[in-house]
Amino acid sequence: MKALVIKSTGSFASVRTSDGQFLDCRVKGIFRKDGGLRTTNPVAVGDRVTISSAGNGETPWITEIEDRDNYLIRKSINLSKEAHVLAANIDRAYVLATLHSPRTSMGFIDRVLLTCEAYHISAALVINKADLYRENDKDLDLLAQYIDVYQQAGYPVFVVSAIDGMNIQELKNDMQGKICLFAGHSGSGKSSLINRICPDLKLRTGSISDAHQKGKHTTTFAELHEILPDTYIIDTPGVKEFGVIDMDKTEMRHYFREFRAFAGQCKFNNCMHLNEPGCAIRKAAEDGRISAERYSSYLGLLSSEELNKTS
Repeated sequence: MKALVIKSTGSFASVRTSDGQFLDCRVKGIFRKDGGLRTTNPVAVGDRVTISSAGNGETPWITEIEDRDNYLIRKSINLSKEAHVLAANIDRAYVLATLHSPRTSMGFIDRVLLTCEAYHISAALVINKADLYRENDKDLDLLAQYIDVYQQAGYPVFVVSAIDGMNIQELKNDMQGKICLFAGHSGSGKSSLINRICPDLKLRTGSISDAHQKGKHTTTFAELHEILPDTYIIDTPGVKEFGVIDMDKTEMRHYFREFRAFAGQCKFNNCMHLNEPGCAIRKAAEDGRISAERYSSYLGLLSSEELNKTS
């Protein structure tokens, strides 16, 4: 029987079958998808699977995972040499950001967007808690900077408020007919925003630590929710950091989408956009045709120890 994974907790997964049943299934520890990459969870939310028929009250097994269109992956928190698949078969990933309470750095945003580009996932930026920024000129200046940087890079940007509903309908229109994933820091208002988009879900929401201005985890495992016919939200656990994995330094320049406008214009074909003479990317950053923030983020990622040095 064919089914869609709507929640995965390691050795068990909840699925919705092709005939509309909701079942809990066991996961065999033998799957190794996507070129043998070591992952902490062989079955992920969004996977299309085949399950065994359940007889005599026995729990069915997931027996096959169909090839994935794409997947969003990050470095495992506890196992640095392994990866964790957040979800699979995603039409659009929304990176949720906040200017404070807690602050989402551009470095975090760029790591998620970089991974989306590498794994062929359409992405957009959602800046939440807009209701907090209206009375503070410093907040408004920072908001304008975020909007300018990511629109210039070619990403849709939505500025929303889960509290008063600002631009929620615009976001819902963009989500229509898609399998959508929401990813962001704990405390960025992800569950509150999803509740605003679809009040019937009634997801549990958390509070912010006064001492550290960090969010408290409310979502433990990724879970897929149908909010409209053919429209789904994948709610993911909040993360403090987003470690990239299985990525080569020489490939990373291809995943900054604004760099593509200058493809072939560097003096050297293998230009890494560092200190090479005749580098079109560095010149574009100096001229403001590429944002200085994104170019700086590229340089920071390029020097990161977590990236592979060679192919």
